[in-house]
Amino acid sequence: MNEFPPQQPRPAEPAARRPSVGVQIGKVKVGGGAPIVVQSMTNTDTEDPASTAKQIAELARAGSELVRITVNTPAAAAAVPHIRDRLAMMGVEVPIIGDFHYNGHQLLEREPACAEALAKYRINPGNVGFGKKHESQFASIIEKAIQYGKPVRIGANWGSLDQSMVARLMDENATRAEPWDASHVAREALIRSALDSATRAEELGLPRDRIILSCKVSGVQELIAVYRDISTRCDYALHLGLTEAGMGSKGITASSAALAVLLQEGIGDTIRISLTPEPGASRTGEVIVAQELLQTMGLRSFTPLVTACPGCGRTTSEFFQELAKVVQEHVREQMPLWRVKYDGVENLTLAVMGCIVNGPGESKHANIGISLPGNGEAPAAPVFIDGEKAMTLRGDNIAREFVGILDEYVARKYVARAD
Repeated sequence: MNEFPPQQPRPAEPAARRPSVGVQIGKVKVGGGAPIVVQSMTNTDTEDPASTAKQIAELARAGSELVRITVNTPAAAAAVPHIRDRLAMMGVEVPIIGDFHYNGHQLLEREPACAEALAKYRINPGNVGFGKKHESQFASIIEKAIQYGKPVRIGANWGSLDQSMVARLMDENATRAEPWDASHVAREALIRSALDSATRAEELGLPRDRIILSCKVSGVQELIAVYRDISTRCDYALHLGLTEAGMGSKGITASSAALAVLLQEGIGDTIRISLTPEPGASRTGEVIVAQELLQTMGLRSFTPLVTACPGCGRTTSEFFQELAKVVQEHVREQMPLWRVKYDGVENLTLAVMGCIVNGPGESKHANIGISLPGNGEAPAAPVFIDGEKAMTLRGDNIAREFVGILDEYVARKYVARAD
């Protein structure tokens, strides 16, 4: 006699967040139980305040809660206060992070207005200085952070490790009864670089609640291994990101694969999706991917997402694809206004389905859903609102009518925020 298989366990909820020390960056809190923060980075020439401020504003309006900029030359450092002022005139309050390599100690010393204008400094311990200069140049940056009350991200990177540390760990490894493999040694060097630098920063007087750590690599499994390890060895807030993730679907897939595992395990306080943008494409793509990753995992809500069927032989018309695109683009265009005006609208669910097989069922599960006619079906599109059939749309203006229904629902359903 055939037996039914045993009942499968319910899908696991994301693990409880790893306890970490909270770090205040402007008005944004990272760690300490705060929601996971999305950040991004500009690719403009920082020496050009107008273009850099414009891109920062675009990233902020797309939902980036922290934006990092390159500060690599005296002119770039001098431009930072002007960038901040331009953003203020545009009504953009996103914290700006200064990314320093090699000469950060000089730039912060020579441009005090830059040191004051930035909300946070990011330094790479492998690029702060070499040999005998490392200690003094690292100390100089930390002292500026203390002077101006700024937090610091100590961001170790696989591509710029302190080679003297690597050599020392290799020598230590050679004496082990069971030596680690080379990749394990490299991971340990990365983690040790971050942790030792954090310890030294505290010794210099930087408070623990002004330190964030990151250990970035470009391989998915290596990133998972590194963060699993460092998360058990400290309580600093952790920034997650797969460095040099790549372009398009490869970059999205690799970043999502790595970060989703860590986030599911409760590791990570802030994330960036480091995508190479398509030529001419907006930099905001990486922000949208980060938001969608957190939202589809049930960790945060940023904007209404559209459930849409992939299409099959029942849906040879492209109309449902076009409608899904129109609805998603309309939501993204309206969200900056809705976010300010309505409380909770980011939790709205939508469905655009292409035929009768799953269309009515999926539409009933959404706040607003529409089931379009597939091949051979009557030319009618029932609309469901909060699980009940509300109306049927017909004709050539379905897209416009459906978007109008959406706007009316938002205005009626969600509480207007107080001015």
